Order: sequence, then structure tokens, then C-alpha cells
Amino acid sequence: MLSPPLSLSILPAIKAIAESQWDALVSNDQPFLRHAFLLALEVSGSVSSNTGWEPCHLCVWQNDRLVGAMPMYRKYHSYGEYVFDWGWAEAFERAGGHYYPKALSAIPFTPVPGARTLMAVDVNADEVRALLASAWQTQCEHQLLSGWHLLFAEESEVSAWQRQCPTLIAREGVQFQWRDRGFNDFAGFLASLTSKRRKMIKRERRRVAEQGLTLKRLEGSEISEAAMAHFYRCYTITYHERGRPPYLNQAFFEHLRYSMPESLVLVQTLLNGQPVAAALYLRGDSTLYGRYWGSEIVADCLHFEACYYQGIEYCLAKGLTLFDPGTQGEHKLVRGFSPQRVRSLHYLMHPGLAAGVAQFCQQEAVHVNAYRQAAKEALPFKAHGL
Repeated sequence: MLSPPLSLSILPAIKAIAESQWDALVSNDQPFLRHAFLLALEVSGSVSSNTGWEPCHLCVWQNDRLVGAMPMYRKYHSYGEYVFDWGWAEAFERAGGHYYPKALSAIPFTPVPGARTLMAVDVNADEVRALLASAWQTQCEHQLLSGWHLLFAEESEVSAWQRQCPTLIAREGVQFQWRDRGFNDFAGFLASLTSKRRKMIKRERRRVAEQGLTLKRLEGSEISEAAMAHFYRCYTITYHERGRPPYLNQAFFEHLRYSMPESLVLVQTLLNGQPVAAALYLRGDSTLYGRYWGSEIVADCLHFEACYYQGIEYCLAKGLTLFDPGTQGEHKLVRGFSPQRVRSLHYLMHPGLAAGVAQFCQQEAVHVNAYRQAAKEALPFKAHGL
């Protein structure tokens, strides 16, 4: 018996689809793909045509059942993506082209590897990808978009898209993640490290305590409106120190607090009983994601404690096996976070631009892969292979 044919629709907003339909395709370990997270971005105004992120999510249907989906946006800049293509845009526009708008399948402001192509388990994956590919190619052609970009997709998905569309350009990247190797507790983790790094971490944690700072973790409903408001003040400081406004507004975080509290972990730093710094994590079934941080004070080693060591302790206490602490690297490497391969895929309409970007990515990949291997060899574990 033949399966019902597939059809496609494009959503101008995530609220155009029921939460239950969308989340039926989302893994419990990926909170950033949940309907509530994408909705918080949109209803808060953090993601909109006004901010350069115009939603155009792709949905694949079999009769009235959602069997495939892909978050997608028309982008009018490259902010908040963390796969930097400003140089490509500048070169293309110097040559007389228009790089923006472009199509982007990613989670806004969230460089977390994970699924980007959502599918029901009983659907033909190649057929769904073919329909999605036709949709983003058609959008590029009819809306004069320079191309389509798939960011931070998990490795199996990248490989599947390369088989589906061999002309896609792959770009290599590196992120750093912590994995539980059977450490049991933080002392067990420390015992796995070389003496130099074990002493460093102990010294850093001791230095935080010597400054009169204590830390506590709040989960779910324990996170009050006041606690979230304080966190947001700290979060904005991080951006203002860099001379730019924050990507996300307070309404976004408040929406998360009441729509998906079970995914939130807030680490507060206290001085004389009052909060002075905060780090907000999200969690899935087996993974912790360190995402947002800020401090009202300058304190030695506090960032390492609030954003790394508290996360490792939480994972070990809760049985989570993976900790993704965010972007950037060497300071994570010496604290036990291993280099991981991440790739993005790029489809560019203009043949000349595509050829130039492909050559650049090939040359860049040599250096990125060498760096990843060197980083792996520099891990601070005593036992080889950890």
C-alpha cells in the first residue's frame, strides 16, 4: 500500500503550528528546538523582521500529520550566527552582488550542535529532505536570496544532506564539550587529570571562596521572577562590556521561565547573601547546555566556577553525561573539555561566489583539522584516550 503523498508549507511564525505537533518531532535532549523556545524568541521580539530574523519555517505534512520540519529564517545580516561569513558578504558586495538577504536554518543566537531537520521516525527521510531542499532552493530563486546555510547540524545530518545535495559546501569548525567518563563525582573528575591541571582547578575554586563568594543552583520553579530579573541585569553587562546591546531581551527569558521551567538551571553567585552574578543553563535528558552569563562584580576565577565547574558538578549529581558550555576554546581545553568536530553547510546561488567560498573552506579546513588534533593531544587527562 502506497503512503500518502507529502506536502510542504512555510510558516511565517512558529505559533502557526500547534506545540504538540512540532514537539512530537523534537528530542527531549534538545530544548532549543522545542516550540516553546522558538516561540519565546518570536513573541519577545528578539527574533523578527525588525531584528533581521524573519521566520519562514518549513513544514512537511502527510495528510494532516506533521512528519518533517526545519526552523528557517530570512536573514538580513550575519549577527547571532557564530559561523562567521562577513568576509564572504564583503567580497561579494565589492564585486557588485547582494549577499543579504539569505536563508538560514539554525537556532538564533544558539551555537549548539543538534538536529536541524526534524522527522517522524516512520517517514522516508530522503523524501522529506528532497522536499525541504526544493523549498529552500525555490525561496532562494524567487525571493532573490543569495543562498541557504545550515548551521550546527549534528554530524549524521550533515552527511545526509551532503548525499542529498552534493554541491553543498562544508565548513569545518571546533567546539569543546565535557563528557562523563565514569567519574562518579567531582573528586573523581579531578583524579583523572594531570597534577598540574588538578592543582589549577582546586586553586581556582579556592580563590572564589576566599573572595567571600558562595554559589547556589536554582532549578525550574525555584527560579523566581526576581532571580530571573537579576540574571538579566548581569547578562546585559556582558554585552555592554563589549560595546553592543544584548541579542535577547528580558521578555524572552521571562517567557522561558513560565513556558519551559523544567529546562532551566540558574547558578547564582552570592556576596554577603546578595546575588552579584548569575549563569543560566538549559538542560535536556542527558545534556547540560551552558549559555548565558554575567556579573556585577570583578572577581578572580568566578567565570570558571559559575560557567564550568558548577556545570560539571551538576552533570555528575544529576546523571547527565554531556556538558556543552558554549563557544570558544583553549581555556576550556585545560579544564577537561574535549574538542569536537562541528560542520556547517552552505548553498550559494552565484557560481563565482560558490567557487570562491568552496576554495576558502577547503583551505581553512586544513588548519581547523590540525588545530582540533593538536587540541585533542593537549587534553589534561592522565589516561590516554579520555
